[in-house]
Amino acid sequence: MSASSAPETPSDGVSNRTIRYREIAEVLRARVRSGEYAAGGLLPSESELSEQFDASRVTVRRSLELLRDEGLIAARQGFGWFVSADPVVQSLGHLVTIEAQMADSGMTPQRRILEFAFVPAGSKVRSVLGTDQVLRVRRLNLADGQPFAVVTVWCPAELGQDLSRSDVERSPFYELLHVRLGGATQTIGADAASSDDARLLGVPAGSPVLRCERTTTDDSGRPVLFSEHIFPAHRTAFVVELPHVEPSIAPTGLRLVE
Repeated sequence: MSASSAPETPSDGVSNRTIRYREIAEVLRARVRSGEYAAGGLLPSESELSEQFDASRVTVRRSLELLRDEGLIAARQGFGWFVSADPVVQSLGHLVTIEAQMADSGMTPQRRILEFAFVPAGSKVRSVLGTDQVLRVRRLNLADGQPFAVVTVWCPAELGQDLSRSDVERSPFYELLHVRLGGATQTIGADAASSDDARLLGVPAGSPVLRCERTTTDDSGRPVLFSEHIFPAHRTAFVVELPHVEPSIAPTGLRLVE
């Protein structure tokens, strides 16, 4: 038998069904509070829970809704059910690393290097950085042990030639490049998670993500880094401060995607 005490049958009365969904809710509640289901992490699907508890999806849904009403879990279209957690808030008002912003939020940042290679630049990277050879680093960023972003960074080979895999695993590029940084241009849009990114982030393939592209320049205006950041939409919030009121109906920087 699975995690339940007895399967549902067509002859179950209303009182039995009430007891059943509360029993399931209690098991799920304990899993959340013990950390078996981590903050921000996805729960098994309703069909998986239905099989696990040998219960109807109606009963499982009622159990989940009870925990949602308690504020323990939440649901979002395209994701399913996940453990409630405050989103990682990133300010767009100044140039800082993901790790610094997570630390400011009281979270423990970690990075896992997935790829470190000197490769020919693709057409888009070549047009941004103006070079044919680049160092490409792909990594998984974690917040309190949970996947938070898949990041790919391209750096001109001449600037990255002295860097090692352990260097980029230990420190952000902003601390490793021997150049004075100027600023960055960042573009954020909605996208659907690829199968590979979904696997790394622990979300369903095709679920909503935020795709951020950033070009960082040195103090002379020369592009020195180009990066792509994929964030799970349910765990991410970007904040922009608008200190001046303009006679406009749209925020500064808003444009339509062609």
